[in-house]
Amino acid sequence: MDRRKAGFVSFGIIVFIMYSFGIGVFEAVWSFPSQRAVPLMVIALVGTGIYATIRLGFPQIKYLRHGIEVTSGKYDNPNDEGDLNHFKALSTALSATVGIGNIAGVATAIYYGGPGALFWMWVTAFFGTTLKYAECTLSLKYREMDALGNTTGGPMYTIENGLGKNWRWMAVAFASFAVICSFATGNSIQSFTVSDQLYSELKNLLGTDHFLTIKHNIWTGFGVSIFQIITGILMAVIVGMVIIGGITRIGSVTGFLAPFMALIYVFSAALIIISNMDKILESFSMILGMAFNPPATIAGTGGGILMTMLWGIKRGLYSNEAGQGSAAIAHSTAKTKYSVREGAVAMLGPYIDTLIICTMTGLVIISTGAWKHTEYFVKITAANTEEFNNAMKIGIFQSRELLNSSLLTSFAFKEGLSFLFSYGDKIVTVSVLLFALSTAIAWSFYGNRAAVYLFGEKAITPYLYVYVFFVFVGGVAELETIWAFGDAALGIMTFPNLISIILLTGALKKMTNKYFSEAHVPYK
Repeated sequence: MDRRKAGFVSFGIIVFIMYSFGIGVFEAVWSFPSQRAVPLMVIALVGTGIYATIRLGFPQIKYLRHGIEVTSGKYDNPNDEGDLNHFKALSTALSATVGIGNIAGVATAIYYGGPGALFWMWVTAFFGTTLKYAECTLSLKYREMDALGNTTGGPMYTIENGLGKNWRWMAVAFASFAVICSFATGNSIQSFTVSDQLYSELKNLLGTDHFLTIKHNIWTGFGVSIFQIITGILMAVIVGMVIIGGITRIGSVTGFLAPFMALIYVFSAALIIISNMDKILESFSMILGMAFNPPATIAGTGGGILMTMLWGIKRGLYSNEAGQGSAAIAHSTAKTKYSVREGAVAMLGPYIDTLIICTMTGLVIISTGAWKHTEYFVKITAANTEEFNNAMKIGIFQSRELLNSSLLTSFAFKEGLSFLFSYGDKIVTVSVLLFALSTAIAWSFYGNRAAVYLFGEKAITPYLYVYVFFVFVGGVAELETIWAFGDAALGIMTFPNLISIILLTGALKKMTNKYFSEAHVPYK
């Protein structure tokens, strides 16, 4: 069966399952085999990361310096085959990863899993650097050129070209869920967070009775305001204007946005951390303590170490995308004839994204005391289950409003920067806007390449129209629905990628040893 037919069959199966059993059957990927056992997804991600790290001899440590040198342009040869130089390839990948996951994702992990969730994000990141090295090296090794003369790569090509035609079914499965994930994780979650953040700002300014902010009920439990509709439309227009230009324009935009937005956010977070230096050791102690020994009351309200671990790893994966395979699509466009060289560059992603930026966000939320406005804190403070249930019904506990997603991070920044000015939360608002735009722009390319793999170059235009429409949908949708849909697709597309890494680790080790046994002269 060719790719086109296989693609239609794959989407047909997905639609049939969703219609027959609902989204819950896909969400189960994060809880299978049961709520009381370590999820298979956690075992697969961390286990594959540990296996690859040991088999390849800890590349995230040995080759880190080389990755920095390559990214700096030391070995860039403009005549090499590819579309983007190493820095732009990394910037495009980082634009998709350094985003809402660093602001809303960390906050959500702490909201449900407590401070200990941050530790499991670190674990995901450390072993994820090896996964990022593996998937990006392999993607560049097995990339192809499309009919338009552009490079096209990613786990779908790694699976088919590296493992053989008999594995095409798995490549098709990856590509199918990559397309779905691009609509949810790639843009809907981004536009939702922007819409939610801006609506909160406007609501505080105008109140909830203004014609822009008043919620109109669409159906029971779901309402939308005029302002959210406007925000969704504007987001869709901006993203559409960039992604129509293809990977070259995407690389140019993200090459500027990624460093700029990260600098603003990191500098502000650093100011808060320095001003709360006396609380940082206590924050780290809380993170490590609750990662392995959560408060006893958590177990009584349906939680425990598994809940903390799960939220940390889920949001860690969403943050750095290590093992998921999406970033490999961007890195496969790099101008180089050495696939290992780009793999070394790719390893910088989890270091920058999770170990630095996510950690800073987590420390800001914990050290400022903002984490006490979370469901997790309510659980450990409530004396009994009845008190917890009552607190959740009214949305407050001990006069503390519950805050989730970017609103929690905004509150933490406002509190943390109050010694300088009273509008620290506006920095998060600006960051959310820039992060979300860059992520939505970068993810359009991921889904684009997956669609091309399945249906050919003719699929690009209809894909982009649907993608832009989903940017609008996210601006007016509900948080829980969007996150659930994104998490499900994110998890399922990860399995084919991890299997290919395991099966090709031997070939990857030979490629690595050969590359680093040669002398590499800087390009002049």
